[in-house]
Amino acid sequence: QVQLVESGGGLVQAGASLRLSCLATDDSSRSYAMAWFRQSPGKERDFVASISYSGRATRYRDSLKGRFTISRGNDKNTAYLQMNDLRPEDTAVYYCAADEIFSDYEDPDLLPLTWHAYGQGTQVTVSA
Repeated sequence: QVQLVESGGGLVQAGASLRLSCLATDDSSRSYAMAWFRQSPGKERDFVASISYSGRATRYRDSLKGRFTISRGNDKNTAYLQMNDLRPEDTAVYYCAADEIFSDYEDPDLLPLTWHAYGQGTQVTVSA
């Protein structure tokens, strides 16, 4: 079972940037696609972005395109979420997710729609 640990959250003012990190650890040699979700108080968990194992395929929530960027580290065990021009409505707990893959791809339509592992989350708070 993969373990996911997020970091990089915090309190920032509107217009600032943050970069979240997610480290995936596993005793096996499995490969994972990874994703970010977020959940605001009283709301459901929403998809933010996902990325393939190689990083060649990405998918974003339409409303976040252009401000948020997902990427993978060179070791493929880390996923990042660069968030620019943050707004108060971005305030949420951000969760990393992973799903095992058996082959890599470039087509973002092949990215998982369901995710079987989640981290504990990191809080992002954006003040006006």
